[in-house]
Amino acid sequence: MNSLAVNSEPLSNLCHEIGDSRRLIVASNRGPVEHHVSEDGSLSATRGGGGVAIALSALNKYVDSTWVACAMGDGDRYAAHKADHRTIETFVDGDRHSLRYVLLPRETYDKHYSVFCNPFLWFFQHNMWDHLYDPAIDHEVWDAWEDGYVPANECFAQTVVAEASREDLPLIMLHDYHLYLTPGLVRSQLPYAVLQHFTHIPWPPPKRWMLLPRPVCRTILESLCSCDIVGLQTKRDVHNFLLTCETYLREARVDHEMQTVRLNGRETKVNAYPISVDVARLEKLANSWEVKDHERRLHSLLGKKTIMRVDRVDLSKNIIRGFEAYDMLLARHPELIGQVNFLAFLVPSRTNIREYQEYTREVFGLVDRINMKYGREGWRPITVFYEHNYPQAIAGMRLYDVLLVNALADGMNLVAKEGPIVNGRDGVLILSQKAGAHEQLRDGAVSIVPEDVEGTARALYEALFMPPEERRMRVKIMRERISEEDIGHWFWGQLNDLQRVARWSSLQPSYRHYSTPLAMPRQQTLAIP
Repeated sequence: MNSLAVNSEPLSNLCHEIGDSRRLIVASNRGPVEHHVSEDGSLSATRGGGGVAIALSALNKYVDSTWVACAMGDGDRYAAHKADHRTIETFVDGDRHSLRYVLLPRETYDKHYSVFCNPFLWFFQHNMWDHLYDPAIDHEVWDAWEDGYVPANECFAQTVVAEASREDLPLIMLHDYHLYLTPGLVRSQLPYAVLQHFTHIPWPPPKRWMLLPRPVCRTILESLCSCDIVGLQTKRDVHNFLLTCETYLREARVDHEMQTVRLNGRETKVNAYPISVDVARLEKLANSWEVKDHERRLHSLLGKKTIMRVDRVDLSKNIIRGFEAYDMLLARHPELIGQVNFLAFLVPSRTNIREYQEYTREVFGLVDRINMKYGREGWRPITVFYEHNYPQAIAGMRLYDVLLVNALADGMNLVAKEGPIVNGRDGVLILSQKAGAHEQLRDGAVSIVPEDVEGTARALYEALFMPPEERRMRVKIMRERISEEDIGHWFWGQLNDLQRVARWSSLQPSYRHYSTPLAMPRQQTLAIP
């Protein structure tokens, strides 16, 4: 029995209770839907492609919600104008979506997303500054903060407030590093809202936050501490967040045992909610005709043993060291040449950002060198699929003997959870200790330090020749843990905590929040287009 069947009743009951009394408002950079304009001017909608949007898309199965997201392309902007900038109701693959777009000037969005969020915040929180990227916090970064990140968050806050003002006690869930300032701005206008922010990427230890300008660091922390709940992926992230508040918000009272921060008269609960996969939907997809068709075509590319990876081409995924470990494996064990293949399903990522363009060239350059070094007639060591083709990647994961996840840093890494669920070969998972999934899966995975190429090569050899009984035991441990704590469990934990806050506050007639409005580096008010 899968976990959705187990968890669906309490989750359904909780969502029914929430839906009877209040509406849920979700905000993230990307939404669950992308609109497209055809040549005749008609609108169509497809599922969104952002990682957060994909993870949250199952939410509509459980609770009535309205999504606030940035209009990405011309189709989204046209749909927003056509709806007079109000809520849009649309259906995609039979699922209803209620959506309200935030329209940002393109220059503002570029500074917000392509300069400050990526690569600046993303690289910082993934510890990439020490590895591949040496930032200069110069005028461009400050300009992106003041004229990109701050006004973008102001626009998000205005849109959330406009949508939430119709509710007596709205439940608001804000997502990820793009929206760190939105909680404080919403709180200053809706003091009674029940407010949560969830960060999907790692939260670094306090010494890392010293690298940010102090006004930026403090403003982010003050905003997040205006929430009722701050959600993070792992216990390590929770520990780091509490220490960061203790270090940089001297007036805050931090209780590590209760996992709370008290600031400006408000108590914020800090919890770990490890995100997961929709096991039932994943199993259904893995057994679909589309995946089976990809699986048949992939069989010709398998070796006697097959190593596999599935990643976005992102510097944090550590793809180059993974291939270097494979190179070392073949050099140390020439008897494996022609026997052990490596299939890599790589998804293009942030191709408009220079660092990602350079990293992609480095990845493919290394693949070419390894293939020239060891390849022979009729055998190619590494085969790369460079495209966004999720069913094909799932087909691949059904066939691996070893799945390599060696990220330098990862909030969770859902590939590490998808693989053990769909794989049909009792495949071994090699998992970075710096991936959030390691907290849950370490008893079943083979653990590695991602910077250790030598250790990764040894782990590959160990995994390839692990006894069948041990492989089965490890897979069983991981499947049970993933199924017990699937996406339904993730939703239930957060919604249950939000509802608990809502129940308590609704029973307190004199309940007041005393959070102070944020002091932004330069206040701007942008009218919603």
